Formats: sequence, structure tokens, C-alpha cells
Amino acid sequence: MPSLKMSMPHNLVADEAENRIKGLWDELRQQHSDRISDLNESWSNRVGSFSFRMMGFAVKGTLAVQPSQVTLEGSIPFLA
Repeated sequence: MPSLKMSMPHNLVADEAENRIKGLWDELRQQHSDRISDLNESWSNRVGSFSFRMMGFAVKGTLAVQPSQVTLEGSIPFLA
């Protein structure tokens, strides 16, 4: 399964960045419920683990909120 790693800079306090990311998961559930299922997330020490199925494909990874960036690491199906 191919892996994905990217970092996105931000100018927010880490708590605010984490709260905004958590809000995005709720938006994702609402706006794409027809294509996304089994969405799970858990947070510990500003690191969020997530998994979901999109159009039948399994996606999983982590989001790490750091003082000036958010790092996303995950795996996506090759066919996706």
C-alpha cells in the first residue's frame, strides 16, 4: 500500500490547530457520508490516529500537530 507523508505549516496556537482538525472530521462525515464509512479517530498528546473507508478502500494514518506545522502520514490503496 503506498504511503503518504506531508507537512502543512500553520500560524495557530497548537490547541487551535488541533481543534480545527477535529472539526474537519465532523464536516467530512456530514458532507461525504455517501462515500465515506467507518470513520474512526482518536487523539493523544496532539497526535490523532484515523481510519476510514472511502468508496470501499481502506485509508489510515496519523496527524501530528506541532507548534508551526501539522504532519500527515498515512497509507492509501494503490488503486485509489
